[in-house]
Amino acid sequence: MSTSPLTQEVIGQHNEYVMQNYTRKDVVIVKGRGSWVWDANKKMYLDFFPGWAVSGIGHCHPRVVKAISEQAKKILHVPNNYYNELQGQLAMKISLNSFGGRVFFCNSGAEANEGAIKLVRAFGNPDRNEIITMEGSFHGRTLACTAATGQQKYQKGFEPLPPGFTHVPFNDKEALKQAVSDRTVAVMLELIQGEGGVRIATPEYVRYVRELCYERNMLMIVDEVQTGMGRTGKYFAYQNYGIEPDVMTLAKSLGGGVPIGALVMQNKVSGILGPGMHASTFGGNPLACAAGLAVFEAIERERLLANVETMGAYLMERLQDLKKEFPVIREVRGRGLMFGLDLITNAPKAYEFCLSNGLLINCTQGNVLRIMPALNVAKQEINQALPVLREALARC
Repeated sequence: MSTSPLTQEVIGQHNEYVMQNYTRKDVVIVKGRGSWVWDANKKMYLDFFPGWAVSGIGHCHPRVVKAISEQAKKILHVPNNYYNELQGQLAMKISLNSFGGRVFFCNSGAEANEGAIKLVRAFGNPDRNEIITMEGSFHGRTLACTAATGQQKYQKGFEPLPPGFTHVPFNDKEALKQAVSDRTVAVMLELIQGEGGVRIATPEYVRYVRELCYERNMLMIVDEVQTGMGRTGKYFAYQNYGIEPDVMTLAKSLGGGVPIGALVMQNKVSGILGPGMHASTFGGNPLACAAGLAVFEAIERERLLANVETMGAYLMERLQDLKKEFPVIREVRGRGLMFGLDLITNAPKAYEFCLSNGLLINCTQGNVLRIMPALNVAKQEINQALPVLREALARC
């Protein structure tokens, strides 16, 4: 298929001037609305993996667009040695919809996790500074977050990594118990490992982590960068487990497409990082906070958590039907609108077919198709995606 001059120009500029640290497809996205995007060739795609969940309420949601447009006419940045009205409002929304703690704002999930690491190190030092994380986890690309991540492929080439991280098998209570030492200060985990293949923590394991942390005076950190803001049918995934963490990290969907991250902590540890101990120049700026408030407004007024439950159940049923039809599907895993199709073979081939036929999904861990539609996805859109996915699986 011929490409437009704009496509050729954009790809040429990237090839010449942009660092080549991403594996890119020859698709130039120029516009998005809801669950749809358009490329420079005017081809439409149904986006069932909107920016690794960044556009969690769909592309260019009208409430987000209106909020940031209006805020851009007022002021874009306020330094954090002064107050800005929207930062307090967004912190209150997060606090009242979670466990009533305090919030530190930053710009990404990696920064939120870095803040969590510093917080628990300050809590435990000088005697305790080791953190246990899970094999298969993914916590970000900074050096400390790379060390926390339980996948060697992300660590290769960056040694020596910061010390103080121990990785244990996911959902293995005995392995966790054996790994705890007198120097352990925290346990950090994703309740659903997204990059790890949509692997879900069991209720028994999460309760065990919570009780173990209480018993040993350790902090429980829950990384909700991908699961937060409604992805699982609750505002936050931990709310499916009947527990409260000590620390929670957010980003991605929080800004509806605008960069923002948040470190949320229980009041009992909120005073540990005092003035001068941690900061973020752009963290909690008015533009990002306006976007975050609009995301909360959309979720509340449009009853998106209920839509996640309804559409998630429907999509799970349809994916299970595909599993019965195609033996190449080893397992369907998911909660809310976060799914992984674990294939025996040819997952990259299935991904490529979907891309060529106007359906955007993701392939992770070599054999898992990751499907994460926007929270406001419609049944009609799911029904449009399924035939493409079905044909892709038929070709595996």
